[in-house]
Amino acid sequence: MNDIFFEIHKNLPKEAPGSRETTRSVYNLIRTLPKRPLILDIGCGPGMQTIELAKISNGSIYAVDSHQPFLDSLKKKANQHTLNNIYTLNQSMHKLTFKNKKFDLIWSEGAIYIIGFDKGLKYWKKFLKRKGVLAVSEVSWIKKNPPVKLKKFWAENYPSIRNIEQNLEIISKSGYKLMLTYVFPEKDWWNSYYIPLVKRIEKLKIKYSKDINAKKYLKTELKEIELFRKYSKYYNYVFYVMQKR
Repeated sequence: MNDIFFEIHKNLPKEAPGSRETTRSVYNLIRTLPKRPLILDIGCGPGMQTIELAKISNGSIYAVDSHQPFLDSLKKKANQHTLNNIYTLNQSMHKLTFKNKKFDLIWSEGAIYIIGFDKGLKYWKKFLKRKGVLAVSEVSWIKKNPPVKLKKFWAENYPSIRNIEQNLEIISKSGYKLMLTYVFPEKDWWNSYYIPLVKRIEKLKIKYSKDINAKKYLKTELKEIELFRKYSKYYNYVFYVMQKR
C-alpha cells in the first residue's frame, strides 16, 4: 500500500496536522537555544515546518526524510524562498549517520510515530548536545473516556496512542526534562492537511474505482477524517518539548 499512500499524499502542504503558526509559536517558546542553532528536522516530509524554522531561527537545518520526492519538493521551496541554510538528506530516522552531540535542537512534526515515541526519544537523544532540546508532535488522548468506536479505530491504526500524562512519564524515564506541551488548534488538522487530503481522495476514488485494495485504503483515510470531525475533543496532536539532562 506504499504506492497508494504516496499517491494520496503527493504534493500536500503537510503530511500531518500542523501550521506555520504552530511551528513558529512552539519555536518561540524555547528560550534556551543559541542565536544560530544547528537543527535536525527528522521526517521533514515536504518541509512546511522546515521552511518556517529556517526563516525564524537564524540557524542551519539538516532536513531528513527517506522519501526523495519530499526532499526534492523541499529543495524547490527553499530555492523559491532564497533560503541557503537548509540541507536535505535521504536517511532513515532509524539509522541516522550524524555524529553524537551534534545538534542544539531536534525537531519532528507528525513523524515520530514511524519509529515509535519511546524509541525515538531514546535513540535521537545521543545526537543532541548537552542540554539540547527535542521537540516532537505526537497524537495523544486529551480527554478521558473516548467513545468505543474511536478507541477501536486507534487501537487498529496506532495502538501506541497514549494520553499526555503517560507521554510525560516516558519523557522523564528517557532522561529529559519537560519544557512545555502545546496542544494544536483544531484548524491545524484542516487547513493544510485534511481539506487538501479529501480533495485528493475524491479524485483517486474515481481512478481506483475497480481496485478493491485501493478503495479500502481510501475508505480508511476518509474514516479517520470523519472521526476527527465528530470526536476531536478527545484527541489531538500535542507538541512535547524537552531538554536533554
